[in-house]
Amino acid sequence: MNDHVCNIMLCDSLARTLLPRMRAEMVYRLVHQRGISQSEVSKRLGISRAAISQYLSRKRGRSETDLPDDLDEIIERWVTAVDSGSGMITICDVCRSAGKPFGK
Repeated sequence: MNDHVCNIMLCDSLARTLLPRMRAEMVYRLVHQRGISQSEVSKRLGISRAAISQYLSRKRGRSETDLPDDLDEIIERWVTAVDSGSGMITICDVCRSAGKPFGK
């Protein structure tokens, strides 16, 4: 990937617009593709069981537009990190994967 210069305004936009949709997709994959229970996913992510249910029913993280295809790989890395209990994904990883320029 290219060199990345952090911009707090872009990070803020990313956190508000993409992360909720990405988390919804990650929760869906953990439950439906990896077969992890909703209760276990809530423990691993440190969020309530109700939040997991809302992500799955698309009450949270819902959007009129699809996620950019560029983010599929980073979502899968996030799923694998949560599933295996190892690894880490940063906001910068997501921003780099979202393509440039993000938020414009």
